[in-house]
Amino acid sequence: MNNQRIGITGMGAVTPIGIGVSSYWFHLLAGTSGISEISRFDASGLPVRIAAEVKDFAAADFMPRKIAGQTDIFMQFAIAAAKEALEQSKPAAAPERIGIVLGTALGGISTVVDTQHQITRSGSYRVTPHLVPKLLGNIAAAHIGIIHGFRGPSYTINTACSSGADAIGMGAMLLRSGQADVVVAVGAESILSGLMGAGLASARALSQRNDEPSKASRPFELNRDGFVMGEGAGAVVLELLEDAEARGADIQAELLGYANCTDAYHVTSPEPEGRGEVLCMQQALRQAGLAPEDIDYVNAHGTSTPLGDEIETKALQTVFGERSRHLPVSSTKGATGHLMGAGGVTELIACIQAIREGWLPPTLNYEEKDPRCDLDFVPNRARQASVRTAMSNSFGFGGQNTSLIVGRYDGSSKR
Repeated sequence: MNNQRIGITGMGAVTPIGIGVSSYWFHLLAGTSGISEISRFDASGLPVRIAAEVKDFAAADFMPRKIAGQTDIFMQFAIAAAKEALEQSKPAAAPERIGIVLGTALGGISTVVDTQHQITRSGSYRVTPHLVPKLLGNIAAAHIGIIHGFRGPSYTINTACSSGADAIGMGAMLLRSGQADVVVAVGAESILSGLMGAGLASARALSQRNDEPSKASRPFELNRDGFVMGEGAGAVVLELLEDAEARGADIQAELLGYANCTDAYHVTSPEPEGRGEVLCMQQALRQAGLAPEDIDYVNAHGTSTPLGDEIETKALQTVFGERSRHLPVSSTKGATGHLMGAGGVTELIACIQAIREGWLPPTLNYEEKDPRCDLDFVPNRARQASVRTAMSNSFGFGGQNTSLIVGRYDGSSKR
């Protein structure tokens, strides 16, 4: 196994509770909910009329107006998050040695839905010449490359709700294989549309607490009834730790472990015993060279679905054994909703911030304990704690399982 160490030197975030990492983190700790009635489109005819929308986002603040007019909203979020991460990192590698890996589950689905609605309403097939580039998933990475002049490897990953986390894992692979010296790993998503709302509601995946939007996402809580659609983006800059040290970079954390596996069970339901999730977490621990007792905090996938949360709890208990009784676990989706392909990155950023600042983000709306979910979920209020290592889980349709582990940078690449 290639044991070259990976440093994280930049972070960026666009979320329903704040734009920019500092705003996102402040509102996570404050217990702010980003969930409200849908304003992006007319949801009055839908059974679910709530979502976690990004507020007060002006694309022209983050990119040239021309590009803002030619991009889907998920691309705009990706460009903005990457911009913040790169401004913090200030990578020094040659352009042809800087790669991009972007994860998204549904790409330009908003553009697809809006365009079909326009055609149906008008009866005309006159559409923008930018239609195809706006809906292709890989064009978000292309725009980041064009804006910044990066000419290294460029990949776009679609592993459902694990996409952002897998972008980080693949970025580490590119570094360790020598194909890049720096990788910008991004997760970005905006599925907010009547089509997706109808489809997910029909599958009984969404919370229907339309009258209590801020209380709709309640991970691991007894009365949870489904997840809430969210949107946003996260970005991190990865580089070999020794390279980051050599150029005097401000290293935010170290990426210690990454694993991906599949349930081989069902396209929407997780395997009932959580065997795929267990295997994934165990493989990440093995790659990191850590034992279960070395993990100080877990940012759970925890979407607020009755079945998914119970199975993840079972998997955590299997992996961590006796340690699971005292291990703080929280899901930030109570605040942000489910950011789909973006969540794997924004939630890893929450882990990094917990390590750097000594605070655990809470699980919101935890009012009544579910006896089948018997863990310390850091209910409702942020908690001060010393965190050296943290795990972030992302699980998705198709039986996708991804686990990432980050640790405090100890000041030297020489172990």
